[in-house]
Amino acid sequence: LVFLGANGLTRLLCSPASRLYHLDHPNERSLHAEPLPRTGGLAIFGGVLLGIIVTIALGEGAIFQANGILWILSMALLVGAASFWDDRVGLSPGLRLGVQALAAGGVTWGAGLTVTTIPVPLLGSLALGWLAVPVTMLFLMWMANLYNFMDGMDGFAGGMTVIGFGLLGYLGWQAHHPVISVIATLQSAAAAGFLIHNFPPAKIFMGDVGSVSTGFLAAALIVLGCRDGVFDLWVPLIIFSPFILDATVTLARRALHHGKVWEAHRDHYYQRLVLSGWGHRKTVLTEYGLMVLCGVLAWGYQVGGDHARLAILGFWGFLMASLMLGVHLAEGTAAGDEHLL
Repeated sequence: LVFLGANGLTRLLCSPASRLYHLDHPNERSLHAEPLPRTGGLAIFGGVLLGIIVTIALGEGAIFQANGILWILSMALLVGAASFWDDRVGLSPGLRLGVQALAAGGVTWGAGLTVTTIPVPLLGSLALGWLAVPVTMLFLMWMANLYNFMDGMDGFAGGMTVIGFGLLGYLGWQAHHPVISVIATLQSAAAAGFLIHNFPPAKIFMGDVGSVSTGFLAAALIVLGCRDGVFDLWVPLIIFSPFILDATVTLARRALHHGKVWEAHRDHYYQRLVLSGWGHRKTVLTEYGLMVLCGVLAWGYQVGGDHARLAILGFWGFLMASLMLGVHLAEGTAAGDEHLL
């Protein structure tokens, strides 16, 4: 029902006759050449809301009264509302970050969710102490923004949502944690309905209303899962690493080269791969394969012992570094071909 509902809503939002029809015009960051509607995130919201209503109608409404889930959903809605307004009329960076900080505070203090330790295989855990609250708030805000940074290619953020949240839902089900299982699965199903219209060539984008709120929700469920022992922090970090590492390394590289990190750009690895001649479809399908592989590695980490976990982290780090190097090589090959022409 969630999949079908989100699919139908997305189809309506693609129509110029929709009262919520709003175009995303290409800019310095864009990879698309023609204006396309950017309200697909509303369909994801609508699909999740439908799933919540059906869950309550089935007599399972108690799920949404446990573990601070109302705080999480309310704060994700707040972030989504601000992002929708930003899509429509534009908000200053300070106001956007202020709303996100307020929402992050609502999750950390209202729901009592913090990341208190960072696991270190073979060595135990590193306690964060008084840093737990600011680190958690920064993590929530960074995930919200990096998801937005990575929503720049047809089918990319939608695919990460289907696969990433689907894996979180599976891990929640496996650990008998109904909140993570239900919410993550609803989000995955709604994103799948949207993805039908977002796969290359896209007919619609999710916009900030979809990407920022989805990243925030992912971070909140990660913190919840760590607190309740569903998984340790490395598991979701590996699952979402195609987004986390690309955005983080790109931002760090721009900062080191004295670039203006707040300005629109096309320096992300996935953008560079598209511009090197791979195109949207080939690049996004390759990224889907990487997402699935990262999911397998995360599952292996979840079920493995300390030595296996250390080996998986080592292989994962080598894999990601090799892929980043591969993008550099692809750019060099494309530049050489262009020079020959």
